[in-house]
Amino acid sequence: MSDRDDLSSFLLGFIIGSLTGAVVALFLAPQSGEETRAVIREKAIEIKDRASETMDEAYTRAEEAAAEARARADELSQIAKARANELSQKGQVVLEEQRSKIEGVIDKARKATSTRSSEEAESAS
Repeated sequence: MSDRDDLSSFLLGFIIGSLTGAVVALFLAPQSGEETRAVIREKAIEIKDRASETMDEAYTRAEEAAAEARARADELSQIAKARANELSQKGQVVLEEQRSKIEGVIDKARKATSTRSSEEAESAS
């Protein structure tokens, strides 16, 4: 956004400066009206060409900046996807480890319960 503001300021200054120079030249020029009009016409064409070149350069720079931004966004996207896959795989490993531990605890609890039930049944008889 700052580059855009800088470019706008530059173009505005360029145009105002050109117009001011043209007006001053008109007042200070010791030429006839026809010669002055010819000079104004030439200067207008020159200013138009410069403005066109400046706009072309600005457009080219904007396209380059957009292409760089797209490339960087793609790169960051690929990095994020790789990290997400890595975390997903690590999460699966941790999940399986925890599932295994929980199943072990459940098996121990079932064995303890069945052993206790068997002992209670024997002591009741």
